[in-house]
Amino acid sequence: MTSWQPGVLSPLELAFIGDAVWELYARNHVLGKGVRRPGQLHRETTRYVRADAQAAAAAALWDDLTSEEQAIVRKGRNAKSGTVRKNAAVLDYRHSTGFEALIGYLYGQADRTRLDEVCAQALKYLDNREG
Repeated sequence: MTSWQPGVLSPLELAFIGDAVWELYARNHVLGKGVRRPGQLHRETTRYVRADAQAAAAAALWDDLTSEEQAIVRKGRNAKSGTVRKNAAVLDYRHSTGFEALIGYLYGQADRTRLDEVCAQALKYLDNREG
């Protein structure tokens, strides 16, 4: 349960919470794959939470998103944060911010079904992308 409404948060605020939510989904996914050693857990999780992975997931999901969800991704992508993660290309960082904003927006909704669907699709795409 959230104490805020997704419609009142800025795209960067949605991305802030979306980053944490996505990391939790990625960590659960990695544990579900049977990874147990701390160093390996970190390395495997990083494959899903890197800016380039999130940007690729956003692109892969685009056609399956509703027009409202696409608008959230666009707003997140176009938001000016003033910083770029180290080791991230500017375009990847901006597209990953859009992805995180979407995850934050979906998290703020009362129905977790769509959040679970989008995260499952993104994780599946990234698994297949990595081989």
